[in-house]
Amino acid sequence: MKVLVFGQSGQVARELSAYAGVTTLSRQDADLLHPEACAEAILSREPDCVINAAAYTQVDRAEEDEQAAMTINADSPEAMARACSHLDIPFATLSTDYVFDGTAQKPWREEDPVKPVNAYGRTKHLGEQAVVASGARALVVRTSWVFSPYGSNFVKSMLRAAKTTATLNVVDDQVGGPTPAKSIAAAMLSMVSQPLGQEACGIYHFAGAPSVTWYEFAQEIFLLSGQDPALSVISTAEYPTPAQRPANSRLDCSKIRDVFGIEQPDWRHNLRDVIRECLKA
Repeated sequence: MKVLVFGQSGQVARELSAYAGVTTLSRQDADLLHPEACAEAILSREPDCVINAAAYTQVDRAEEDEQAAMTINADSPEAMARACSHLDIPFATLSTDYVFDGTAQKPWREEDPVKPVNAYGRTKHLGEQAVVASGARALVVRTSWVFSPYGSNFVKSMLRAAKTTATLNVVDDQVGGPTPAKSIAAAMLSMVSQPLGQEACGIYHFAGAPSVTWYEFAQEIFLLSGQDPALSVISTAEYPTPAQRPANSRLDCSKIRDVFGIEQPDWRHNLRDVIRECLKA
């Protein structure tokens, strides 16, 4: 199977690149600021399926650069989906828990009403809508709190900060499911590899378990890394950022299990390996 992946340096794309049959596209191959180039990259290569693992993920910067985020997170995925519809091949794209406002007291289900609280979430939601409406055999995979040895993520930030800071302030009133990029890559490949009729298309949630706060996640990181910085609990209000973050990012992942047989990963099983790779770098 020939799998074409948009994104080459991102966390999920890096994990996908380890699989046979996967070709990853760099910005030079297909610039997501130019949707028509993304469509042409698909049509000219005629793959068996396409995965979009690229996105504008700089949440705070998107507050002032929403147009670029809109092009990358909405317009280009729509162009990709339409090209896949033309070739009648499966298309899968990543989305985010940030499409929700975080006010629910339970894990979010796919059919729950969305209400993004920041520009990043708005652009991802519009991308979801465009992909679903494209006519393609499309899958939208919402995930949360992605980590790996690559790119920028919470695990790497904590390990780096512990080398220079004696006491780390960590937010303890946001809760979610840390998700290994390696598990996301495996799940998305499994989904596009299965027979994909229109009845199975649509939006799915995939996140790690168990759910924790950022503070609890940091505790586990330092327990496994052997580092021992002092951790101080703070609230979201005490750590202001340009973009608002949802307080509850927990995702109900029962649909992806029922339709595709894909279980939630226990992020603790991957965390030790990720930490080991990060500390070697």
